[in-house]
Amino acid sequence: MADPDYIDLFTLATDATAAGTPHQWARAAFEKEAGPAGQFVWRVLLGLRLAWRSAPTQVAGWRIAGQGHNWLTLEARSWMLTGNLVVHLDDDQMAMATAISYDRPIAERVWTRLSRTHRRLAPALLRDARTTLAQTQR
Repeated sequence: MADPDYIDLFTLATDATAAGTPHQWARAAFEKEAGPAGQFVWRVLLGLRLAWRSAPTQVAGWRIAGQGHNWLTLEARSWMLTGNLVVHLDDDQMAMATAISYDRPIAERVWTRLSRTHRRLAPALLRDARTTLAQTQR
């Protein structure tokens, strides 16, 4: 996404107990932890056109738009906006960025309201994903 209208970044300290690939982090956060509530927000409130079936080319219905050794970018579109979720891993932290482009004027009004909840819940989502990854590696 070249010039997003909204962007945020959350980071979380990690260690060997929660080691994982960006793909594993994304699945833990967006499939397991966000779960049905995340699907409701993405599909109903934002109108994102997400895939219904699980596939290696997507996470929680979001299309994998790009990936590298330590990062993964997901993308989804609706009739009013385009969203990207980026997961990036370093040796001692993981980062999640959200980038939104407003494709129609109403998108700004909708996302401005929803982004407050997004910013409040995102840190817990990352902590819960870290716990999920640590439990699966035992």
